[in-house]
Amino acid sequence: MELFLILGPMKSGKSFELINYFLPLNYTNIKFGLYQPVKNKRNENVWSRNGISIKAKKIKSLKEILNKKEKIIGIDEIHMFSERDVETINVLLKQNRKIIVSGLDLDYRGKMFPIIKRLFEMGPKKVKYKKAVCELCKKPEAVYTQILKNNKPILSGLSSIIPDDGKYVYMPVCRKCFINK
Repeated sequence: MELFLILGPMKSGKSFELINYFLPLNYTNIKFGLYQPVKNKRNENVWSRNGISIKAKKIKSLKEILNKKEKIIGIDEIHMFSERDVETINVLLKQNRKIIVSGLDLDYRGKMFPIIKRLFEMGPKKVKYKKAVCELCKKPEAVYTQILKNNKPILSGLSSIIPDDGKYVYMPVCRKCFINK
């Protein structure tokens, strides 16, 4: 049916956008489901920094939703799922389902996550790109997520997928303030 991507750095309002889409569906007869990866350690629900949330189910793989009857499927933190899960999204689309995903597009090195590249190759119907306020220069132009440990940017040595589990500090930054070398 259709694929809709909501992408951007940390603190850009991606989850808020996803919640805004799904909250009104609670008052309809439309079957829908919201999912997020078990790797997401922050919260049990899809949660926005502005204080709203909506119930979501944590799953290991998108294959877990193949036999569900939902017409509309929301997936938060898509970048934390395996690149292989794109095949499941393709099957769901062929089953005439609407898929709305949100997540980071770039890892801490400024590289696009492989799952995001694959989603773009599927030709999404709509892509909404969100920006955040750069926490260094305070301009509303942040497109990267800088990860810090002991107030120093991490430039290498980590997995692309790093759960927000309190070990690191995550900071949205603009192109000018992003440190990748």
